[in-house]
Amino acid sequence: MHVLPWAVFAASGSKAAAEIDEGAVIRTFLGGTATFSSRVHVKIPPAFANGYSVPMTIAIDSPMTEADHVRVVHVLAPQNPIVPVASFQFTPQSGQAMLSTRIRLAMTQTVLAVAEMSDGSLLLGRAPVKVDINGCN
Repeated sequence: MHVLPWAVFAASGSKAAAEIDEGAVIRTFLGGTATFSSRVHVKIPPAFANGYSVPMTIAIDSPMTEADHVRVVHVLAPQNPIVPVASFQFTPQSGQAMLSTRIRLAMTQTVLAVAEMSDGSLLLGRAPVKVDINGCN
C-alpha cells in the first residue's frame, strides 16, 4: 500500500467530532479504505484533564507470522491541527503488535488507529476521549 506524504492537514475546528468523516480522513492520509475490526484494541482514558500528554495503548491481535502480521500502525487524530499523530512499524520478529505512548490532542475527539496488515488490508480501531484543555496550542 502506498502511503501518502504526511502533509499538513488542517482539521476544521468548527466541525463537531461526530461530523468527522473517518473514511475520508483515512483515504486522505493512507490512500485506502479501512474496515473496523475487533482485532484492533485502542485504550485511552475516556476523559483526560488536558490534551498535552494523553496516555494511549494500542494492541492488534495478530499471529505475527511471515504470512500474517502487522506492518504499520498509524494513529490519526481528526480534530488536531495536524491529523497524523504517529506511525509505528512492526515485523514478524516483533513478536506482538502492541505499543504504549502519549499523544497530544487539540480537543475532545475520537482517536483512530489504522493497522496496515501484511496482505495490504487496513484494519480500524477507535477510542473517544474527552479533553478539557487544548494540548496543541
